[in-house]
Amino acid sequence: MATTVVFADLTGSTRVFEAMGNARATDTVTRLVQWVGDVCEAHGGRVIKKLGDGIFALFPAGAPAIAAMLEVQRSHHKRLLKWPEALRMDLQIGIASGEVVEVDGDFYGDAVNVASRLSDLAGPGQIWATESVVDQRIGPEVRHRSLGPISIRGRQETPTVHRIDWQDEVVDLLTLPAALSTLARPGIDTAFGQIELSWLDVHAAFGARDLPIHLGRVNEADFVVNDPRVSRLHARIEARNGSCILTDVSSYGTWVRFRDADGSSSEVALRRDECMLHGSGEISLGAPLSDFTAPTISFHTAGGRVQLAMKAEASQ
Repeated sequence: MATTVVFADLTGSTRVFEAMGNARATDTVTRLVQWVGDVCEAHGGRVIKKLGDGIFALFPAGAPAIAAMLEVQRSHHKRLLKWPEALRMDLQIGIASGEVVEVDGDFYGDAVNVASRLSDLAGPGQIWATESVVDQRIGPEVRHRSLGPISIRGRQETPTVHRIDWQDEVVDLLTLPAALSTLARPGIDTAFGQIELSWLDVHAAFGARDLPIHLGRVNEADFVVNDPRVSRLHARIEARNGSCILTDVSSYGTWVRFRDADGSSSEVALRRDECMLHGSGEISLGAPLSDFTAPTISFHTAGGRVQLAMKAEASQ
């Protein structure tokens, strides 16, 4: 008999420990994790483990698991509105269904591995569930949309994943996901000094020590791109081992096109994946580069310096 597995993890706890100190932060995180566990049990779930800043729980079916996580996200969101921004910790949740085997009080199975991985891949404040979960009788009031096949590390088959919408405004703002293709990624090393961003008449520069930064649609992003196809926090740019790394953390993907010195070009489609920015080219958020209306970042790297110029092309 299939069991539904839930992993729920707090994000941003490291920042909270730095701001509050170990004792107060530990108490806060422990209370939050205990509360998430209580909600699970109230919906018929069984908490198997408390994992520091998260939980591992089992449910008899998909409907009570989703109902519990919807309550968790909605209630936690209301709580966060009253908290100082520096102390806010979002929840990212993964849900999968399948056979689970108990061995000496621990639980194993493909569903356990997939749910755990989805909780890592889901963005802050998101719930990701496999199609095996949403295909159950979860109720017509539960809104969800397919993110397509998602690659799971160590697993040959790519399960179709759905994002469960718990905020009313999400449905109105987001568009349908575009198709992603897998393309070869270049592996060219480059020294990195700073990155310059510009969008319309707004310009900003970030040195390597200022990174990581996030590009996204909400004011919490370090650089805001106000387009409905852009996720709340869409992509992260960081300095790593002397290179500038772009990581997609969005729902619908990021596209990068590199322009080579000989005039040729190559493209990379990222979904919860990363690539190194080098040379020059363009980055598109939430829609492929073939869509001329997509918010597009033009970038150029040279001599340890990366320059990005963002242009949001208006619909015509």
